[in-house]
Amino acid sequence: MKLAEAISSPTQANTIAELVLAAQAGDREAFGELFERYRPAIVALAMRRVRNADEAEELTQDVFVQAMQKLQQLRVPDAFGGWLRQIVHRMAINRLTRRRAALACDPETLEATCFSIGSPEDIAEGREQAAVIRNSIDRLGSLDQQTLKAFYLQSKSLIEMSDQFEAPVGTIKRRLHVARKRLAKEMDVMQAV
Repeated sequence: MKLAEAISSPTQANTIAELVLAAQAGDREAFGELFERYRPAIVALAMRRVRNADEAEELTQDVFVQAMQKLQQLRVPDAFGGWLRQIVHRMAINRLTRRRAALACDPETLEATCFSIGSPEDIAEGREQAAVIRNSIDRLGSLDQQTLKAFYLQSKSLIEMSDQFEAPVGTIKRRLHVARKRLAKEMDVMQAV
């Protein structure tokens, strides 16, 4: 399900913008309605990012917690779906770069408790991609590293980054844009090797 499909139909009582405004005013039921409308699309997007059903569910919960905490920062209520998509993207990168070490356990316990979609090859590919991202970030300059880590790994907003780096939001946007381009170039170089 695409995020565009999660947007309410004309027959539903409240529009997304109305629900966002109500949730920003403290209406928990409005946020619950937003959760119900967007949850399937966010789970699907999270699944594409982390390629593990359990992690996708956990990531979805984390995304909505983050959205609830940061909802006051959303200035355009109609942009709620895209805003959620950005949160999923940033938090998925965060998860991939900080993957927790697996706990050792016997095969019977592991088999009884594990549920994931994807082959061991998919899992290995995901880990390899995360390692490429981490290595590529480490090869960037200090300012690029700080900018990318603040935005993607620490999930800081542009305003928070502006305060942290003592720079205007426009400068932070430019730094982030440049850092992303350098990261993409660095990743291309790493994958070509």
